[in-house]
Amino acid sequence: MKRFAAVSLAVLMLLTVFASAASAANVTSAIEIRGPVYNGSDIDAIIDTYGDGTTLSIDATEFAAFYYDIDDNVTTETLSIKDVSGTEGNVIGEGGLVYQTTIQKVAYEYEKPSIGWSNYSLIGFFADKYIPINPDKADKLAKLVLDSDDKYTIRTGEQLDLGEGYTIEAKQVDVDGEKVWLEFQKDGEFIDDEIISVGSNASNTWEVELDDIQDEDDVVVLRVHVNQVFQGAVDSIAQIEGLWLIDYANAMTIESDDEFGDLDDVQINGDTLTITNEDTITLTRDDTVEVAEGLGFKVADTSSSVLRFYAVKDITEPGTYEVRGQVASGSGDFTWNATNFAGFYYDLNDNVETESLSVSDLDGNVIGEGGLKYTTTIKNVDYEYNKPSIGWDQYPVIGFFAEEYIPINADKADKLAKLILDSDDKYTIRTGEQLDLGEGYTIEAKQVDVDGEKVWLEFQKDGEFIDDEIISVGSNASNTWEVELDDIQDEDDVVVLRVHVNQVFQGAVDSIAQIEGLWLIDYANAMTIESDDEFGDLDNVKIKGATLEITNEDTFTLTRDDDVEIGQGMFFKVADTPVSELRYYPFVEKTIGEGEVVEEPEEEGNVTETEEGNVTETEEEPTEAVTETEGVTEPTEEGTEPTEAPTEEGKTPGFGVVLGLVGLLAVVYLVRRNN
Repeated sequence: MKRFAAVSLAVLMLLTVFASAASAANVTSAIEIRGPVYNGSDIDAIIDTYGDGTTLSIDATEFAAFYYDIDDNVTTETLSIKDVSGTEGNVIGEGGLVYQTTIQKVAYEYEKPSIGWSNYSLIGFFADKYIPINPDKADKLAKLVLDSDDKYTIRTGEQLDLGEGYTIEAKQVDVDGEKVWLEFQKDGEFIDDEIISVGSNASNTWEVELDDIQDEDDVVVLRVHVNQVFQGAVDSIAQIEGLWLIDYANAMTIESDDEFGDLDDVQINGDTLTITNEDTITLTRDDTVEVAEGLGFKVADTSSSVLRFYAVKDITEPGTYEVRGQVASGSGDFTWNATNFAGFYYDLNDNVETESLSVSDLDGNVIGEGGLKYTTTIKNVDYEYNKPSIGWDQYPVIGFFAEEYIPINADKADKLAKLILDSDDKYTIRTGEQLDLGEGYTIEAKQVDVDGEKVWLEFQKDGEFIDDEIISVGSNASNTWEVELDDIQDEDDVVVLRVHVNQVFQGAVDSIAQIEGLWLIDYANAMTIESDDEFGDLDNVKIKGATLEITNEDTFTLTRDDDVEIGQGMFFKVADTPVSELRYYPFVEKTIGEGEVVEEPEEEGNVTETEEGNVTETEEEPTEAVTETEGVTEPTEEGTEPTEAPTEEGKTPGFGVVLGLVGLLAVVYLVRRNN
């Protein structure tokens, strides 16, 4: 019996080993693309204030997740909240949420109408770009993979990766250098090929038409324009300029009985697709309410007498995305703040914004001296770990060119350090293990005392000791460790780290500290802003206590069909319009993952395409030997690159294996002893 029990224990130990080893998983970063902020006493008041009294509509000029062509001023999608029966309080009544999208014509990036590259039909569908397989009907759609006017050079035998498994290979170039044989493939399988002439009378364009795409025939899935070919002594080369591709292999047909989350009443009317809600939708406070396909509303944590929310689209696909603001047109004055430019810092729960960008004194497309003004002001916001009774109430914050910073002096906007971490998640670390906070900062649990009421923590930067503290967690202890450092941009007693230790545990096997409440600034890279500093074309700096104001000393030209840098990584995108028109918006760029959207072609290789969107960024979680507890993810490194993957609850990498081996040795000992 003892032998049976021992063997059973051994099996359980082995299961524990494998369960622990399999539990570690990578955490995927995410980006929120958000729309304008709506704030009122209830949904009716919001419709009255921001809408026309009966309907509140959001389109691509305000909500940058939706498709928008700035050059042609083309939008296809709208999301509307209607004041129907049942729309009251924080509830949208049946049929009160309406998503509508309509096919539009847009110009090819490689726009050459004389040779057939004029425009094509496009439709946005839940914030992604799709191509209608039938250009006049919105029921059969394929995602747009590529629309490019870049130049790509490929040698014979080489493949050009177009993304989503699609490739073009240059098979051969003829000896006269006027033709090239191209082959189109999907996931390595042959689809079609063509010999393309590039002589003076040739069209130079290859269109791949396929049949039986969602029961439709003669569907153009690929367009390639070959600019020229070259047959040299060493290399045979084809130069491509003009590429357009749809993901026909994953095309879909939308039926009237389809459901898209809470949007489940589908109506297809020719080139227009309309989807509404058959049941009521509650905008639950302190929650993100998804309504369909990653599209939803983020609702503030407010009292029942206040309702505040914005439309949001979640993005998890790696890439670099535009964080764009509302579209401005004409020569009038315009101002952006966090409610219409989500690149700017915004705290939804406290309704706190700090930044604004304004344009005035506009003559044609030239902004006069001092007409471009960027302003930001220090504000106070709640800690994520909000416990005012123990000192975790509020801290000063300031947005600075769409990044979140902490003023080293709470009343002056001239000395800033980037905020790395503000978290109320729980983390469990064992003695000898480190918690990676991002940007090279770590906390290590050195020891837990034998009575289990104290823990010795050490704070490090790039592996170098910074500070340490023995923290008591008894009934009368504050449980909070504040790291204060001197000589941070000539300021002393600067709080750079706050840690709240929830509890400690001294067991027979493990000594553990549980942390709940973390706040950290990047003091090592803090900066001082001087009055003679220049930030691109914003070069007239004024520091007025808690406010920083920067304007342009010289005129500023909104060059058409260009991205014009304002300063510090912030740009205006200006449409390619006639001289009599002007259309533009501000944007910054945010990156998720390694910055690769898809493996799309670039010159001499692969090109990555920048997406457009108002973005609120959530970065990847810190790791090292850290355990999550109560199903909560590990802290977000604000404004940093992702680190390694965190471990799940109670499963530090390698620790389960060690426990299993120790258990097996114990079993062997017991068996031998009983024999």
